[in-house]
Amino acid sequence: MNRREQTSRKIDEEIRREKAAALGRAGERLEAALAEVRAIAARLDTAVDGGERERLLDVYEGARLRVRDARFALLIQRGDRAEAPRGRRSALPRAASTPPVPPPVTLPPR
Repeated sequence: MNRREQTSRKIDEEIRREKAAALGRAGERLEAALAEVRAIAARLDTAVDGGERERLLDVYEGARLRVRDARFALLIQRGDRAEAPRGRRSALPRAASTPPVPPPVTLPPR
């Protein structure tokens, strides 16, 4: 192996390590956002004051959107496509393995 090939391999390895680290960070951001949504949902379940529930609904919606954004970033980071037969790519197998965005929550009518 000549010097150019060695240099190319070193660079490729560094790129792979950085991609793996970035993917890990994206996954951590998604997990943190999901934990935040779960915590807010639990508080919503126990809130009795109408004003507090409305405030928590706003907080929940913001957290839910952060999950959506973090999930999207993770899908982009990992390429969100798996090799399919004949070189075609499909986003379905890997996207399906990513946690879904939590549903919106609304207050029941009074």
